[in-house]
Amino acid sequence: MEGMRPRAMRASEPEMPRPDGGDQYLDGLLARVARGDQAAFEAVYDGLAGPVYGLILRVVRDPAQSEEVTQEVLLEIWRTASRFDPAKGSAATWAMTIAHRRAVDRVRSAAAAAARELRSAEVPVPHDAVADAVEASLDAERVRRCLGGLTESQRESITLAYYGGYSYRQVGERLGIALSTIKTRIRDGLIRMRDCLGVS
Repeated sequence: MEGMRPRAMRASEPEMPRPDGGDQYLDGLLARVARGDQAAFEAVYDGLAGPVYGLILRVVRDPAQSEEVTQEVLLEIWRTASRFDPAKGSAATWAMTIAHRRAVDRVRSAAAAAARELRSAEVPVPHDAVADAVEASLDAERVRRCLGGLTESQRESITLAYYGGYSYRQVGERLGIALSTIKTRIRDGLIRMRDCLGVS
C-alpha cells in the first residue's frame, strides 16, 4: 500500500483545505450528501480524505490500521450525513470528531487485546473494554467482507480513492479510464457497500 495513502497532515497544517466559501461550503456539501447527492460526496471526500487519514495516523500510529479506520470514517460520513447539525459546529469539526472517536476506539481495542494476554485468568478484562474490542473488530470485518463482495473494477477504484487518497480524476488517470466511468464504478460500489452494511 506504500504510496497509496492519503497525504497525512503535518502539525503545522490547517485542519483541512478550504475551498471557496470555507466552512459554509463544506457544510452545504454535507447537507447535499444527506440527501444522497453523489457529486457532493465526491467533493466532501476530496476535502476530507487526507486530513482524516492524517488525524487517525497520529492517534493509531499504524499506517495499515489507519487506512482501515479512514475507510470506516468516510463510509460513516456518507451514511450518517443527515445527523450533521451546523448549529453545533462546522462540518469539518463534525467529521474530525468522528475520525478521532474511531481512531481512539481502534487504539482501545488493541490495548484491550494486549491487556487480555497479559492479565491472568483471575483478573478479567473490564466488560466495556471487551465490548468495545468486539464492536470495533466486527465493524472492520463487515467493511472487509463488503469490499470483497464488489466487482474487481469497483474494488480497485474504491481502494485507490479511499485507501490511496486519490481524487476521482487521479484514479481515472492512474487506471487510464475516463472520469465518468470511474465515478460510475465508485458510485455503484458505494451503493453496494451501503446495501451490504445494511444502511437504508
